[in-house]
Amino acid sequence: MGEPLLLDARQTAAKLPFPELVAALQRGFAKGCQTPARHHHTLRSEGEPDGTLLLMPAWSNADDEDRFLGVKLVTIMPGNMNRRLPAVVSTYMLYDAITGEQLALMDGNTLTSRRTVATSALGAKYLSREDASSLVIIGAGRVGSLIADAYSAVRRLRRIVIWDIDHEQADRLASSLRDQGLPAKSTPDVRTAIESADIVSAATLATAPIIRGEWLKPGTHVDLIGAFTPEMREADDEVMRRSSIYVDTAVALEEAGELIKPLADGVIGRDAILGTLADLCRTNEFVRTDADQITCFKSVGSGLADLAAAKLVYQLT
Repeated sequence: MGEPLLLDARQTAAKLPFPELVAALQRGFAKGCQTPARHHHTLRSEGEPDGTLLLMPAWSNADDEDRFLGVKLVTIMPGNMNRRLPAVVSTYMLYDAITGEQLALMDGNTLTSRRTVATSALGAKYLSREDASSLVIIGAGRVGSLIADAYSAVRRLRRIVIWDIDHEQADRLASSLRDQGLPAKSTPDVRTAIESADIVSAATLATAPIIRGEWLKPGTHVDLIGAFTPEMREADDEVMRRSSIYVDTAVALEEAGELIKPLADGVIGRDAILGTLADLCRTNEFVRTDADQITCFKSVGSGLADLAAAKLVYQLT
């Protein structure tokens, strides 16, 4: 067996260009793979807040031509905030599923961030208006900073507006995107930005809605990335009530506050969830029914997307 590839964050990112990654995810979601439930383990240390170990395995179907096995290991250490160290560290290990040979070890944070925004861009390829050109980004953190690049792989963007609770951070991201040649600016007025947007993409840790349904013009596509627990929400009930909703996987119905509460309160029924990303990818057709339809894509992440991205890294190395 040869030595496994070792890729740091920069090397991992270089092997995940967004046009190729969006295409790899489309193939991955259409084909499917084996994704058992993620494992959660609590790590206790004297004098420290509890840490968490997450294990996220996935492997190819038995009839796939190429067989891969991947495991993402994530440590979440809240005490690191006081040590000025990252609270979340992630590593992805890729194996040959037939021989068990370790093929590659890559930066999990980079892989996760890039597959997350590429998954949203893939959803928008099927759901946003084909002439959509105005993008509003809510949240200018690590994931939010990649949204414009990912969406540029599926839509021709002529206007990018960024809002963050930290306006200086939004300014910095807008400046960085302009340096890349993208038409970006920041704004302190989230409502006005959303009211004129074709696409609204949010990647925050919000626990109270930022996006309000009454602000959405006909034809808007809403992309919700950040809220991944029942207590978190980026969009209010009116967004969900007005939208044709798709999710990355069915797990979103159990984890996403945007869906759990409106479903429990009867604001929407289960029939409001029109399908999953796998459904979209298998038909591989634009599904928007008219120009005024409001669409919403809610993602919570999946081992399938991790595996598809890791395979691309390996194949491009």
